[in-house]
Amino acid sequence: MTAARSPYFSPKDDPLALLTLTELRALEARAAAALPPHTLMARAGAAAAQCLIDVLENDPDSRARPVWLVAGPGNNGGDALVMAEQLHRAGIAVRVCMPVEVKPDDARWALESARAAGVPIDGQPPASFDGFGWLVDGMFGIGLTRALDGVFADIAARMTRRSSASGRVLALDIASGLNSDTGTPVNGGEAVRATDTITFIGAKPGHFTSQGRDLTGRLFVSTLEVDSSTAPSITLNAPALFGACMPPRDNATNKGTFGSLAVIGGDTGMCGAPILAARMALYGGAGKVHVAILGEGFPPYDPPHPELMLHRADGFAPDRMDALSIGCGMGTSERAKNVLADALKLDIPKLLDADALNLVAKDDALASAVATRGAKGDPCILTPHPLEAARLLQTDAKSVQADRIAAARQLAARYAAIAVLKGSGTVIASSDGRVCVNPTGNAGLATGGTGDVLGGLIGALLAQKLPAYEAALAGVYLHGLAAQTLTDDGMGPAGLTAGELAPAVRGLINRRFYAQHARS
Repeated sequence: MTAARSPYFSPKDDPLALLTLTELRALEARAAAALPPHTLMARAGAAAAQCLIDVLENDPDSRARPVWLVAGPGNNGGDALVMAEQLHRAGIAVRVCMPVEVKPDDARWALESARAAGVPIDGQPPASFDGFGWLVDGMFGIGLTRALDGVFADIAARMTRRSSASGRVLALDIASGLNSDTGTPVNGGEAVRATDTITFIGAKPGHFTSQGRDLTGRLFVSTLEVDSSTAPSITLNAPALFGACMPPRDNATNKGTFGSLAVIGGDTGMCGAPILAARMALYGGAGKVHVAILGEGFPPYDPPHPELMLHRADGFAPDRMDALSIGCGMGTSERAKNVLADALKLDIPKLLDADALNLVAKDDALASAVATRGAKGDPCILTPHPLEAARLLQTDAKSVQADRIAAARQLAARYAAIAVLKGSGTVIASSDGRVCVNPTGNAGLATGGTGDVLGGLIGALLAQKLPAYEAALAGVYLHGLAAQTLTDDGMGPAGLTAGELAPAVRGLINRRFYAQHARS
């Protein structure tokens, strides 16, 4: 048994492969052909049992109560039956509910073994779960193609209520009703909300994006001793993917070493957006930060941060910059369009956000300019939220959210860009095929200005010469981790403000990448 808590919150961990349904089926078939019959199911059930036994060691209140398991008609149900037998043999009281008898050969083997061992099996769920410690969801795993219905939909709803009220709901492989590739409920139906999930062979994209993050809970991974070392198509974002690109901070460096960033935006009445982004760029390590504002009535300088250099967009020379972050509060006027068109002509790394994306979505010439830059090896970074992504793809936000990974890939391909599709489990995709799902972040980011801050952070990393894809990975990861860190300190998720993220990001960068240098 190799169950281990998923490492997706630690900034020191390596990236985790996220296996799609197609990849998993191929791995399962290859492993099954090389192993004696029933081996994978036996390993999965044993791993799940050991995982729960380990959890029970720190949960004495529930250990005194029986474990209730629901077994579906397929192999997920077989895993639950093996798990029940293993717990029963370990002296832990169990009761299995099997509304429909399991059908596959492996699962029939598991049923016969559980019955022979004396595991109690019922056909219907109890009227109440109050007498049970942990509930185990073994209804349906990966590959479900239709929404839960009948007794299984009812059980899923009841397990979700239990999870929200008092917790202790463990899902096997993936919460039943959840699409393992997309993180959305299958066909919009019911899905179990688990507090814990043990997944087999490898983690899945659906554990980490869209509703999957909330429905999965704490994640454990058991490889079942299956070799999954082939390069995955999707990876979980982690510092190992971008840490080596962070610039050294030698004593002989100066402000020019770390680049000049221009944040361009701020139509009349909206200058706060680019200033928020620019403040983050300062804390994110850029050597010099300029703000080019389109509108009227902006202050001559930023009192909290007089280091920022504020300019009128008219007469500002962006060609002298090392990177550009364009779009925060920019508006969609003809003037904004011209500013963006001029910026796209420059051979300078650039990020497009907010109104810059809206301008690109409705103007074919701008869209072509973005794609042309990418085709020449100078991809723009696009950072849309789902509605902005829908405009860029000429679809609707519901379609984008239905398959966030596919949408990010489409954006990257259409615009030859680095696409950062924001949301729960932000997806970062490159037109060369690389895709990452980001594990950090929380509801504290659901407030105005946090997107501007992300644009400023990624812009600062571009100015420090990080490649575009790595700059996007680093910015998204650190931005989300800052929200988690502040929440751990009691400053979120409710009431967390965008401006509070910048100093938190600075602390993370210095502790993670420069602590050793500071001591030398």
